Amino acid sequence: MDYKRMTLLDLHKAITDKEVAPFDLVKYAIELAKQDKNNAFEYICEKEAFEKVKTLDENKKDNLLYGVPVVIKDNYSTKDIPTTASSKILEGYVPIFDAEVVSRLENEGAILIGKTTMDELAMGGSGTNGHLGAAYNPWDKSHKHMIGGSSSGSAAAVSAGIVPISIGSDTGDSVRKPASYAGLVGFKPTWGRISRYGLLPFACSLDHVAYFTRNVFDSAYLLNVLAGRDNKDMSSSFNKVEDYTSRLDDSLKGKRIAVIKEINASISDKVVLNAFNKTVEYLTSQGAIVDYVSIDSKILKSIYPTYIIISSAEATSNYANLDGVKFGNMIDGDSYADLVIKTRTEGISEYAKRRLVIGSFSLLKDNREELFVRAQKCRRVIVNSISKVLEQYDVIYNPASPSIAPFIKSTKNKIADEYLIADNYMAYANMGGFPSITFPIGFEKNMPFGANLSAKPFDEALLLNIANQIEKFTGLANIIAGDDDGI
Repeated sequence: MDYKRMTLLDLHKAITDKEVAPFDLVKYAIELAKQDKNNAFEYICEKEAFEKVKTLDENKKDNLLYGVPVVIKDNYSTKDIPTTASSKILEGYVPIFDAEVVSRLENEGAILIGKTTMDELAMGGSGTNGHLGAAYNPWDKSHKHMIGGSSSGSAAAVSAGIVPISIGSDTGDSVRKPASYAGLVGFKPTWGRISRYGLLPFACSLDHVAYFTRNVFDSAYLLNVLAGRDNKDMSSSFNKVEDYTSRLDDSLKGKRIAVIKEINASISDKVVLNAFNKTVEYLTSQGAIVDYVSIDSKILKSIYPTYIIISSAEATSNYANLDGVKFGNMIDGDSYADLVIKTRTEGISEYAKRRLVIGSFSLLKDNREELFVRAQKCRRVIVNSISKVLEQYDVIYNPASPSIAPFIKSTKNKIADEYLIADNYMAYANMGGFPSITFPIGFEKNMPFGANLSAKPFDEALLLNIANQIEKFTGLANIIAGDDDGI
């Protein structure tokens, strides 16, 4: 059985037809996790998974996730299972409760087999900043190309075929960018569509529960499971949960699609642009209306610095509790102040410290108006500009990244348009809480790259419909890196 390429529907059929038992699926997935060479795992839940699969409720057999192995980013609380957010300061922390998304997956019969590596405390976009070192892109066995972050391990686990779905979190593009680099579908629904209860907060106004799959249908089904009001999260929405799989095959005729010209103009890679243009031709051939629209490049260039200021400021506040006293890895000191200094000095990496320093500096009384308040005003201008486009169009469509996955040791010009715009524009969806999805559209040098769609809040069904139709055209569903070994 070619387990690695199986969709949720395939796995469900195999289980209900008794071609494979959930125990055997879980055992095989754990074996693959143990053989992982991409540094995807913080913790493999071998004992816990085998105990859970033995107690599966057969009344849940109709659920597509019944008996399916899954992994979760290590910044989600998991009861009696270590949760470190890939940081030394949280070594030894074992939560006493499950995050809401963990509970909902388990209620469907999914089996958690591991917690995945990430950029430390979700700060970073390279997948190289965790305390266990860099996570690698499974498409490159030489380990020279990054997978992207911060949800690096979750992306690597799905891309390598270890599990069919994984949970990440997306604060700027932390699921959607790795999805582009790894040939996956990366989906971030509307802010509040999925409960964030139990997700370690990085930047609360930007954080979204998000996830990886290998096809659009699985993304739609997973939203059916995870979406909905949770009284433990006051920011979760009361909006009705649709059947997000029901409109996947709707016609594209009359759909209005905007391509932001300045984003494409900042991309120099002709292979990426040509593949993107072919999908645009397909959309128009199916009756969609595709227009190239403009947004002031100054606004687009401001997305990344605005994101850095706001996310760092919120992180400074949220991570003030990481002092080693209440939980985590404490380094003793002569006083409370000395203890906190030593604990944070030893427990937090230089990269994360820089983010926290930026946040603290931005919130200082003398700087607040010029930095933090100004960034908030900038955020409003950015969101208004995107909302204005979405008043006229159903979705916004652009390449998800300006290239294939960069080399881990690459040196980018961080003031160039390609970096400031094409590499970082997707954070606008976090600033406005817009649903946003990335999916593969092509390959260059045997490495995948993707495109991105964003829509109005709570327009997930429409977004998934258009993504699904493009996926049919490209034929790039259910691709994995590596070999095709079966179970």
